[in-house]
Amino acid sequence: MKALLTALVLLTGSISFAAPECTKEAKDKWMTEEKMKEMILSQGYKIKKFKVDGNCYEIYGWDKEGKKVEIYFNPVDGSIVKEYKK
Repeated sequence: MKALLTALVLLTGSISFAAPECTKEAKDKWMTEEKMKEMILSQGYKIKKFKVDGNCYEIYGWDKEGKKVEIYFNPVDGSIVKEYKK
């Protein structure tokens, strides 16, 4: 099993993780995607991909220093719930 997982990581370059619990609020309480994107950009991030994952907003992109990041945001208040630097 370990060999299979290692092979998968080598082939894909990463392991995909399940989205964390970002909020329990209904979607009508969420910031609009446009407002969230503006907030993320104003913090110095560059967005390659933006999506809804479970009950989170998620981006793939770069931080201020140009490092690749994958970040899950609380869609209600915009706080970072989980961040992976690559």
